[in-house]
Parts: sequence; C-alpha cells; structure tokens
Amino acid sequence: MLERTGRYWRIFATGLSFAAFGVGGLAMRVLLVPLLNLLIWKRQLRIRLARSMIRVAFRGFVGLMCGLGVLRYRITGLERLQRSGLLILANHPTLIDTVFLMAFVKRADCIVKSELWNNPFTHGPVRAAGYIRNDSGVDMLDDCIASLGCGNNLIIFPEGTRTLADGQVRLKRGAANIAVRGATNVTPVLIRCTPPTLGKGGKWWRVPPRRAQFNIHVQEDIDVRPFIAAAGSEILAARHLTEYLEDYFNKEGKAYAAA
Repeated sequence: MLERTGRYWRIFATGLSFAAFGVGGLAMRVLLVPLLNLLIWKRQLRIRLARSMIRVAFRGFVGLMCGLGVLRYRITGLERLQRSGLLILANHPTLIDTVFLMAFVKRADCIVKSELWNNPFTHGPVRAAGYIRNDSGVDMLDDCIASLGCGNNLIIFPEGTRTLADGQVRLKRGAANIAVRGATNVTPVLIRCTPPTLGKGGKWWRVPPRRAQFNIHVQEDIDVRPFIAAAGSEILAARHLTEYLEDYFNKEGKAYAAA
C-alpha cells in the first residue's frame, strides 16, 4: 500500500515539476526577457545575464524535484567543471540531463534543437541566451568553436538523441569535429540513472518503482592532440576520436555502473 501511494505521489510530483518548468519558461519569455531587452543594450551582457538566470532556474527545478521526492542526485568531480572554455561531452540517458548539467556549469552554452526556438515555453529564454541552433549548417561548427574561444563551456550530447534502451552509446561525429578543428580537449561526463526513467520513448508519468538516483561523474580530460598528430588530416582525426569516445563511453559507463 505504501509503495503504491509513493508511486502515485511521484507521478503527481513529476507532473507538478514539469508544469512548474513550463510556467517558469513562459514567465521568462513574458517578463524577464523583455525586461532584459529594455534595460541591457549590450548583446553579450544580455546573453550572460540570460544564461545566469537559466542556470539558477534549472538549479531550482532540480531542487524542486529533489524536494518533492522525485529523484536524488550525486555529482563527483564537480570541481572539474569550474573552469572555462570546456568542451563537455556527456551520454544522454534521460530527458533532464541537459537541465542537470546546465544547472551546475557556469557560462554554459549548448546546441539547441530548432523546434525549441518556436516552442512557446522555451523560445524566449533560448533566444535571449543566444544558444546555438542545430540547423545552422556549416556555421554551427564555427559558432561552437567561437563560443569555446570566448571562454564559454559548451555542453554537447554527441549521440544526438537520448541513449537507446539497450544502454549502448552510439556517437555522431559532430562533437569530435568541434574538438579537432578547435584543438580543444574533451571533458567527458558519465550520467547514470537508476532505476531508469524519462528515457527515449518513455512517458513522464511512467515513474519507476522507487525514487530515481542520478549519479553524475565528471571524468579527467581527454587530450585531442595525439589524435590530430597521428591522423594527418582533420577528417581522419575526427573519425578516430569518435571511435575512441564511443568505446570510452561504453566501457567507462559499464565500469561506473558496476562500481
């Protein structure tokens, strides 16, 4: 009986959390973003303030879900994210991985799906924060490298979508292209959620039998220079780095889960 009651509560609390997320996004669009545009004329300053507001809002969202008993979390190696100009690559098991990382990373930039630019709940904050659109073609790569060069921390999920149910990480080559062309080391982040929830194809109301535990581990940087030196071309270096990272995420993910 208690287990069933707890599950019903988590369904309600999850719905309440996502409703609060939507209301918060709408409030930023209607109130805060116009206020920023009115008071702050310098675009880069507006972007920095908008990103700071989003980070605080996401931190509040994570705190709300914890306070309501939906989830718990533990982050190890967080100090590695307190630097600038990081290319942060993470696996993507759940819907809220982006929220977690952006809640704890200062000066965070990210690649955003184009439909979020037209979503009524998200397009205001997304545009104000100046995030990078994923449909900008060749310019997207240059925008990513430029963002890193400005000292921003670029968060990318190199799978391009949430991890499939079998847990195998399959990477696209875009993140490796950014690392190679920008000569930027990779900061890998391993995310594990047990029991699984909010995965690819899953519905938010299908909550697990107990509160979800998020374990987020920030790994040591991966040096890209050996890949660039050994390959002889950026295309080959990106291909070899992608293969290495795919193997890395799969092996380290299994080791982290078994620990």
